[in-house]
Amino acid sequence: MGSSPAYPSDLTDAQWALIEPLVPVLSTRGRGTRGGRPPKYPRRRIVEAILYVVRTSCSWRQLPHDFPPWATVYFYFQSWTADGTVDRIHDTLRDAARDAAGRDPMASAGAIDSQSVPGAATVGKATRGYDAGKKINGRKRHLVVDTLGLLIVVLVTAASVQDRDGGIQALDRAKTVMPSLALTWADAAYSRRVQEFAARALRIVVQVVAKLVGQTGFVPLPRRWVVERTHAWITGHRRLARDYERRPEHAEAMIKWAMIGLMARRLARAPGRRPWQRTKAA
Repeated sequence: MGSSPAYPSDLTDAQWALIEPLVPVLSTRGRGTRGGRPPKYPRRRIVEAILYVVRTSCSWRQLPHDFPPWATVYFYFQSWTADGTVDRIHDTLRDAARDAAGRDPMASAGAIDSQSVPGAATVGKATRGYDAGKKINGRKRHLVVDTLGLLIVVLVTAASVQDRDGGIQALDRAKTVMPSLALTWADAAYSRRVQEFAARALRIVVQVVAKLVGQTGFVPLPRRWVVERTHAWITGHRRLARDYERRPEHAEAMIKWAMIGLMARRLARAPGRRPWQRTKAA
């Protein structure tokens, strides 16, 4: 495939070169294993099909016919989620993006926040709940990001889970993924219980950034706006404007794929005018 993508979500050659070494070699003998006959469908098109679903929110069964069959794409989506391939791709690109920005790949500071999103009919009762504060029936995404807004970890829970409970689990995950993490900024929902657990068990300082006195409406707050921007990046992908995934781990994988596409475009920018740039006058 050349450098001119068929769809906006497709990868250029330079972007695929970043991801290709991290994707397992496919085989027709025991899918995803080495050996056997050459694969019928290229890894690149399977990756691009997943990115297409994330960007457009089409159902798996409605993938355009110039992609591999939807069942094949979904099989690899499941397999790469389960075997850690998605995490390896995501974390490698995050390290590269931090390095390109002149930052140490091991972040020492970040921000934590949650976002409740409506759950589609495909989200079962066992993994959904009601967020009374936001009046949303669905799931909640707990994000820990670095100071660039790049994802460190995501935890998807029922929307009824309190921020203090989800925050403890998310920070625990974050410390495993990023042992250098020592400081996170948060809002007032992350109570003293979260702060005490993080300091005692994880050696992470959770610093609350309070709202401004007399604040009404939305006002970007110091440090916290970084994670709020990441939520905006994620929900800019139509698949992630609500939660469609039957399993929380697949919802987490969809968020990581969205960030994979974002980081690949950042590391190897495609030529041409950006959507927000004006065309030059003739």
